[in-house]
Amino acid sequence: MKTLHVEAGMHLYGGALQVVFLLQGLRARGEEAVLVCPRGSAIAAAARQHAARVHEIDMKGDLDIGLVSRLRRLIRAERPDIVHLHSRRGSDLWGGLAARREAVPAVLSRRVDNPEPRWWVSRKYRLYARVIAISNGIREVLLAEGVPPERVVCVHSAVDTKRYRPGRAGRAWLRTEFGLAGDELTLAMAAQFIARKGHRTLLAALPSVLTAHPHTRVLLFGQGPELEPVRRLVNQAGLAERVVFAGFRSDLERVLPCVDVMVHPAEMEGLGVALLQAAACGLPIVAGRAGGIPEIVRPGLNGELIEPGDAAALATHLVRLLGDEALRERYGAAGRELALREFSLDAMVDGNREVYRAVLAARAPR
Repeated sequence: MKTLHVEAGMHLYGGALQVVFLLQGLRARGEEAVLVCPRGSAIAAAARQHAARVHEIDMKGDLDIGLVSRLRRLIRAERPDIVHLHSRRGSDLWGGLAARREAVPAVLSRRVDNPEPRWWVSRKYRLYARVIAISNGIREVLLAEGVPPERVVCVHSAVDTKRYRPGRAGRAWLRTEFGLAGDELTLAMAAQFIARKGHRTLLAALPSVLTAHPHTRVLLFGQGPELEPVRRLVNQAGLAERVVFAGFRSDLERVLPCVDVMVHPAEMEGLGVALLQAAACGLPIVAGRAGGIPEIVRPGLNGELIEPGDAAALATHLVRLLGDEALRERYGAAGRELALREFSLDAMVDGNREVYRAVLAARAPR
């Protein structure tokens, strides 16, 4: 079985990282996989050791209709059994059209839970033999939009549990790296600075949290258009000494095991790779009840959930966790076990392979 994968992302995190995991797993199972990605993208270098070939081409977004002809040429040259489309930015639509015109079945990974208009869904999703939702929350969105249930399969994203694992030995390093005092507790949030991730909900909850636990520091990891507006809100609220804007980090596997609680009050979320990483590192999590998050954060087991925007509930849960080390340890251990059991690399790779086989079996002559 030969697969051709199309990923339009430029950076090596989120969905693009999942593609690298999948390529690695397919190679380990003796499958031939080819990657198509943008010129100069970070995924190209990371994928070369796993993919049979990596094709870097121009990908210019949703309006790049020329992508159809570029992908058709590659499909004719590679002659794959399946075309797997992993991202949006135009590659989902134009990739689907290219595969259809070359008579090769296409599957689409859907990683976000934001709805699309039904009239658009009824046309676009005809292009795909299957849609692979990375959470049941996303699957429910697709079903509600009218995609037939037999064509939507849930295959959870995975976390590298060997790279992301518990270990508190680096707490001295964490204090030095971020200028923390020895007695400070730490909250971490790792997310793009965009409105739906819930940074403002966290800021609204912080005064109550700091009243109960004044020796607490918040580490905000990430970048994005909301970064400067959030920074201004922090300064206006007089929280600058308590909030650290830590930027984008490629070493979260070193950072996360050393913090005390992961926070993610998102209002929309397909699944949440940072939450998988936190769970694998043994962190308790407080997050928004949105999208696929409840599949990772299970109240009373490894964390707590709030309704999106409920700053008071967020504060209550954070105050309780910061004040109870035994509860943090219990939730963290359960999260690690959950990551190992349900979000492993093997489960993700095998789940995708099962989808490929089902598509090819349905096309085989009787």
